[in-house]
Amino acid sequence: MAQPADAAQIDAIRKQIAQVAAERPPRWNADPEDVKRSVLKLVLTLVELIRQLLERQAIRRMENGTLTEEETESVGLALMRLRETILDLAKQFDIAPDDLNLDLGPVGKLM
Repeated sequence: MAQPADAAQIDAIRKQIAQVAAERPPRWNADPEDVKRSVLKLVLTLVELIRQLLERQAIRRMENGTLTEEETESVGLALMRLRETILDLAKQFDIAPDDLNLDLGPVGKLM
């Protein structure tokens, strides 16, 4: 049977574990009811990351003069529509736009 000192140590360890868990970013929720939303959040995050990379590449190409005016308009319109689609899907599933920026712990935010 546990001694009173052992019980106090166990309680202290439990509190430390709870504190560390509270400080860490939340883990993926594998709740079957929430799987669709969690997967959509991950997919939208990846699509938004790719969209931002494409936007930066388009800006570089535009600044270097390797895109025609028509190509610049076309790329700009496509990226704008993609952003709108991402935001619409996020809204349908009650995902805040800020939630698409994953916290990578000590590395910082993804975007």
